[in-house]
Amino acid sequence: MVRTVNPGGGVALPQGRHYVQGDDGYEAARRATVWNQRVPDRYPEVIVVARDEDDVVAALRYAKKHDLQVGIRSGGHSWAANHLRDGGLLIDMHGFDRATIDKETMVAVAGPGKGGSILAAELDAEGLFFPAGHCKGVCIGGYLLQGGYGWNSRVLGPACESVIGLDVITADGEKLYIDAENHPDLYWSARGAGPGFFAVVTAFHLKVYPKPAICGMSLYAYPFDCAEEVFGWARAISAEVDRKVELQIVATRNVPDMGINGPAILLASPVFADSEQEAEKALALLGSCPAVDRALAKIPYAPTDLPTWYTAVMANYLDDHRYSADNMWTSAPAEALLPGIRRILDTMPPHPAHFLWLNWGPSPARQDMAYSVEAEIYLALYSGWMNVTDDEKYADWPRANMAEMAHLASGIQLADENLGQRPARFATDEAMARLDRARAAYDPDGRFYQWMGRL
Repeated sequence: MVRTVNPGGGVALPQGRHYVQGDDGYEAARRATVWNQRVPDRYPEVIVVARDEDDVVAALRYAKKHDLQVGIRSGGHSWAANHLRDGGLLIDMHGFDRATIDKETMVAVAGPGKGGSILAAELDAEGLFFPAGHCKGVCIGGYLLQGGYGWNSRVLGPACESVIGLDVITADGEKLYIDAENHPDLYWSARGAGPGFFAVVTAFHLKVYPKPAICGMSLYAYPFDCAEEVFGWARAISAEVDRKVELQIVATRNVPDMGINGPAILLASPVFADSEQEAEKALALLGSCPAVDRALAKIPYAPTDLPTWYTAVMANYLDDHRYSADNMWTSAPAEALLPGIRRILDTMPPHPAHFLWLNWGPSPARQDMAYSVEAEIYLALYSGWMNVTDDEKYADWPRANMAEMAHLASGIQLADENLGQRPARFATDEAMARLDRARAAYDPDGRFYQWMGRL
């Protein structure tokens, strides 16, 4: 049942779609806020499916009147479903999915519910580019707030560096435009606070870029018994990889789309360049792996495009599966990492479970923003399964393995966090202190939920 929420009189929610726990339609609305099939048993008291800014203001005033904390959902791709909390109010921003593109100023303005892959396609049609996320379905709201590791981000930086302003609504229902000159502490916080941000974003103002002339790739596949050689080599060359290249290594039990019916370590590496010659040159280093003669597949270079990449990536993220994830940043040497990697490979669940290694740094100096932890190598684990009866068997695999390697980590990134099960460091101590001060100024009553765990 869709109804106006106004128990006890006073502040009402007269617009949009609103569900109170126990209403017809509540459970469907709750489940719709999580993209995968593993929906936590956490139940907000009220769900507001916002259509416009007035809905958001009304929801915040209602939350204040009834002393409810507030969670926010944009695309629902948070593995931990941070937005779902017991007893609070959930604002679903998925309907804020419009975007405008100004080619003359090279600025796009997009709502938090805008799909990153959709925005990428709209920009592509204009000859423009933005470092959108790697997965279809990921909306830009949570993606940009937590950092934004996207296409060509090794060149353009995490996508939050291209957020030049935001339209937000504060805990008191005040509508603000924030940037480096207007409410700079709130702007600083928005670029990296992730699910702990303490305002509702209604639009992002984004710096966009000319579309790279070439989108290319290389692909190598190795058997699991080449792990020491592949990962040892990848760590040794980390500082040499051209920043136009994303050296992504994915280990999985099966690669059906490639006809590999068994475990494989895939080096699937996008490259963005001004010419094919430049792309081939940038990828040449990836043919220097000492195990290259044992490769199951070898494509040093091929032209491609983002739609093809999106299709390939989504083979690992299936809508009908249940998922858990965890991750770490590390600059540890290969000899320290390899025992943990071997344990990961030995215990890996069936496909689509997988292990991701990304050569990320060394990184250039970053802008002044809440996003403040990264390292040379990014490691992430994703477990995926279909049946709820297998939760106990598969759900803890990412957390358990990352916990075993935590002594080698400099922190985690919020995109693949598991903070409710494993609190971890995702910002420097200085950044966390500044976030706490900004929260105290803009959300003194603690209206917005914080992270599910922090160190």
